[in-house]
This record gives sequence, structure tokens and C-alpha cells, in this order.
Amino acid sequence: MPVGSRDEVRLVGRSPAIERLDEELEQASRSDAKVLITGETGVGKEVAARLIHYRSARARNALVTLNCAGLPDSLLESEPFGHVRGSFTGAYRDKPGLLESAPNGTVFLDEVGEMSVRMQVVLLRFLDTGEIQRVGADRAHARVSVRLITATNRDLQAHIASGAFREDLYFRLNVVHLHIPPLRDRAEDVPLLVRHYLDVLSALHKVETPTIQPDALDVLMTYRWPGNIRELKNVVERLVLKTAGRAIAHTDLPSDVVRATALAPVATQVKGAVVKASKAEDLAALMLQQGQSFWVAVYPLFMARDLTREHLRRIVQIGLEITNGNYRLLVELFNMPQDDYKRFLSFLRKHDCHLPFQRFRVPPARVGALTPAFAKAVGRDH
Repeated sequence: MPVGSRDEVRLVGRSPAIERLDEELEQASRSDAKVLITGETGVGKEVAARLIHYRSARARNALVTLNCAGLPDSLLESEPFGHVRGSFTGAYRDKPGLLESAPNGTVFLDEVGEMSVRMQVVLLRFLDTGEIQRVGADRAHARVSVRLITATNRDLQAHIASGAFREDLYFRLNVVHLHIPPLRDRAEDVPLLVRHYLDVLSALHKVETPTIQPDALDVLMTYRWPGNIRELKNVVERLVLKTAGRAIAHTDLPSDVVRATALAPVATQVKGAVVKASKAEDLAALMLQQGQSFWVAVYPLFMARDLTREHLRRIVQIGLEITNGNYRLLVELFNMPQDDYKRFLSFLRKHDCHLPFQRFRVPPARVGALTPAFAKAVGRDH
């Protein structure tokens, strides 16, 4: 699902999931209903929003986007609604917001789950009245007609349960709900995406478009793509620059991709059905079998919001089951220096992922307590 100019924005894929998504996008474009798009980071939520706009009756008008995670809270209200001169430090003049700049168009709010509670209240008021009140103003400035599309990689239901997201706002935004599945769940789309980006990026860098050998493509289809399409695009761009038009071989692939696919397919047979290992188990196996450090395999994905707290807790649980609840051994097991013990515990406590060690001490629980899929992945017997 690449992003490009209006003529280039389209879905790339042949999986049933992408075919269903295309039908849902077409249906969503026929109305002005609010749309909530969910999915992991990098799956193409902005592309979906653009397609809805370009296929809609508002296509001739502006599409403006705002990443709610990319602005400090002090500016998050000013960007969509604007501000008046003197309303805060640096407000030297009146400034219209994004909502005013897209009359009869579409506004796309990405990472809406990162909004502060105050910003949620302001947005809810706008949805109720359609009126824009600039920051620092004592009355409404204008009324606009815009279509609102929002997206998030967060579990908003969990945010509602914790009080971090307003339930009434969720219901207002979630009129049409589109979910984009991760790339690992539709491996049949990988060859088409690879060839698409080989063409696009070769043209961009003015080099001959390379072909890709079957064994290299097999590796890319096996890889789980934790960064989804965004990661795939980056990998293909590296390959285009590295090979400069010659055929891409298995040996040209990034070493981290090749190492990770040594674990795949991580699956086991349970009563004739194939059961895939979870994302948490895959990452734990990278540390246990491939020797990757926690700070390399897990930390960056969590900080980029590609992993949830539930994933991180599961990874910690796997380690504690092996170490019998010993956090010092867990630091060593996850390939961190012993000096990182306090840093690791502080990180877990900060993000509410520190599990009580006592529950792993009685009875002693080691690999035998793991799922069959993970036990097979690390190559250990029960």
C-alpha cells in the first residue's frame, strides 16, 4: 500500500484481506461518515485515508493531515483549531488551523490515541457543533464542513478502560471502522509489494531496475516484517542502491532479515491445525536463539509503538519462566550486560511491565511452561 501522488495512490496486493479492504474503502468513500482506521505502525493507514478522500465527492478539495503523536500537547490544540495573537508564547499573529484550511475537504488525524484528555474534549465539542474556536479566543471563529478520518495503532478500548480515552469520543469517531492487517498475515502480498517498490525506487534513484532471485524472495516472504510495509520499502530501497541493477541474491539481503527468518515458520501442529507463535514469542526467540540484545530486538519496537505493553509483558513472562523468576538471570538471558540490571527494571516499572517474580518460583517453571510453538522455536525439549 504505497504512498505517492494522487494518481499513484493505490492498493498493492492480491490477498483476500486487501481485496476486502478495497471494497470497504470504496463503501466508505461514498459517504461523509467519520472513519476510524486501526492497525500496526507501517501498515498503510495514511494511504487508506488518502484513498477514501480521493474516491469521495470531496476529492477536489483539500486533504490535510496531522500526526497527533508528532506535536507537544501545547501545540496539539493550536494546529487543528488555530490561535489568536498573544494566546501563548510565540503566538505573534493570528493563525488559522488545519480545519479552516480544508473547507469542504478532509482532515486526517493520525495517532489519535495519543491525544491528551483536554484535546479530546476540544475535538468532541467541534464534532458536536462544527464550530472552530481558536486557542485564546473567547468565542467561535467560524463553522466549517470537513470530513474527519482518524487512525491509531493503539487499542482504544484498553485506553477507555484505563481512562486515557473518552468513550463518547470513541463512539463519535468509530462510525466506519477499517482495520488493516499486518503484513505478516498476508505474505502473498510481499512479492507484489517488492516488485512495485523495485520499480518505483529504481526510477527515483535513476538506476536500472533489478530482478530478484527466487531464494531471496522466499526469505522476504518468510520474514515477519515487524515494521510492516514501511520496513519492506526501506529494505527494498537498500537493495536497489546496493545492487545497482544486477539481480538481487540471497546474500544481498540484510543480515537481520536473514537471521530472523531462520526461526520461521515458527509453528507447531496441534490436533492437525497449524498454530503460529506470537509476536512476543518470535522476539523472545531472537534473543534466546540468535543472541540479540533486548535493547536491539525489543526496546526500539516498543518505543516506536510497534509493540504493546501486553507484548512486552509476555516477553518478560517467557524469560522469567526460564529463569525461575530471577531478574538478574533474565538480564543475562536477554543478552544485556549485568550493569543494565537497574536500567532494565526501571524501564519495566516505568511502563507497568514489571511482573512479580514470586509467581514464577512455585512451582519451578522453566521451558516446560512455554507454549509448544516457542519451545520448538528455541530448540529445547520439555
